[in-house]
Amino acid sequence: MPTYHYRCKNCGYDFTKEQSFSDEPIRVCPKCGQEQVRKVYSAVPIEFKGHGFYRTDGASSSKSSSSK
Repeated sequence: MPTYHYRCKNCGYDFTKEQSFSDEPIRVCPKCGQEQVRKVYSAVPIEFKGHGFYRTDGASSSKSSSSK
């Protein structure tokens, strides 16, 4: 189940909650009770593995193939 990060715009309280994709987002702050909670989005780490992701992974150049 994914974990979501939330922040209250009213009091600044940060918290995380494990929720299903079908669950409604949290709107009421558990600390101050105001309906000011929003999801916080951040960059997702990506790891490229295998061939084809780097500039050097392309077709063989004539320099490397002609040297014997």
